[in-house]
Amino acid sequence: LFSALAALFVSALIISVIFAIIPLCNNVLLLAIAMAVSGLAMGIIDTIANIQLVTIYQRDSAVFLQALHFFIGFGALVSPLIADPFLSETGCGNHTGNGTAIMHHFRNMLRNSPIAEHNITQSHLHHEGWEESGVHYAFWIMALINLPVPIAVLFLMYREQLIPCCPSSTPRLLDKDELAMENQQGAEGPDVEQKEHEAGGHGDIFSCCQNDNLRGLPVSFFMIHILGGMVLFMTDGIVGAYAGFVYTYGVAPPMSLPHKTAGYLASVFWAAITAGRLLSIPLSYRFQPVRLLMFNLAGAIVTVLMLLIFYTSSIFLFVGTCLCGLFLSSIFPCMLAYTEDILDYQGCATSVLVTSAGMGEMVMQVLVGSIIQTEGSYSFLLCGMIIACIGFILFICLLLFHRMHRNYLTG
Repeated sequence: LFSALAALFVSALIISVIFAIIPLCNNVLLLAIAMAVSGLAMGIIDTIANIQLVTIYQRDSAVFLQALHFFIGFGALVSPLIADPFLSETGCGNHTGNGTAIMHHFRNMLRNSPIAEHNITQSHLHHEGWEESGVHYAFWIMALINLPVPIAVLFLMYREQLIPCCPSSTPRLLDKDELAMENQQGAEGPDVEQKEHEAGGHGDIFSCCQNDNLRGLPVSFFMIHILGGMVLFMTDGIVGAYAGFVYTYGVAPPMSLPHKTAGYLASVFWAAITAGRLLSIPLSYRFQPVRLLMFNLAGAIVTVLMLLIFYTSSIFLFVGTCLCGLFLSSIFPCMLAYTEDILDYQGCATSVLVTSAGMGEMVMQVLVGSIIQTEGSYSFLLCGMIIACIGFILFICLLLFHRMHRNYLTG
């Protein structure tokens, strides 16, 4: 727990520092390095947060994972609203070709603010040269907003009595968490750490990759990791591609929406994802993750199919965007809870799934963007349909290997 919280503290602090120095980067190389370090820190936070929730709450972790990812979606929805006042028509900086490209990059990085997309196409100055942009204030505000996070993690370490130089007289928070204590005692008994080490579980984040722990494991064990990761590679790829290119699809023929109207599509999508994750918190109490996964994957396919059928309807584009966000919202936390439950919380499933999801969001945006560039805007929905169907097929394969693994465990 100490190493996990220490990594969270350092990573959260790095994000605030990086966001504070990004406006000071005076060339592309420095900006690229800063963004790479920031992305690395965000990846560490994402992985450790998911692993710790699964480790602490185990079979009850689905609800907490839904709550965690709700706040991720909420942050993705709110951050453009914070940045948007500094990206207004009167403060867009250089409006030559290079300046417009720079501002376009900033706005895409901030998750496609609705008004930001409008400003890109509408703003125009009648003189040349560089005008001071207010975008640096957005980064500094985000750095300040993020600063309480490492402070909160440090306070949590203090309450958990993990800081040797600052002993705490109050009881540890985990000792008062009845649900966490019940899961730990019920699942593993008194010698928790020894069993985790022997099984190659989360006691050591790299222990599951050691050869001694991989010997004698069935093929189904590895296929569950691979197929679970591939499903999230596809579904998170759809999330990234849809959020990134739905505006492009909206303004292109045959939809041909006004730029300002199309700019709201990405915000509607992220709002639907946030609302879907919030709705999934109570649903996780009532339904097993596998049932929610089946429903959400089927719903995403049907929604994209309807978008393909009504490809000229601007009203259904907004309705379909909302439905697509709702169905895709809880797939990641449900898949995480499902695979860890299959493997009895003893594998590297969390790390594999988080890595696969991040790779899918990165790769699919590049792939779909290239296809849209060569084949036209209609290929955007066609790519989404193909990716969703592949994800559903992979999920069916995952169910089959789950059955094989269950038969192996029961002899």
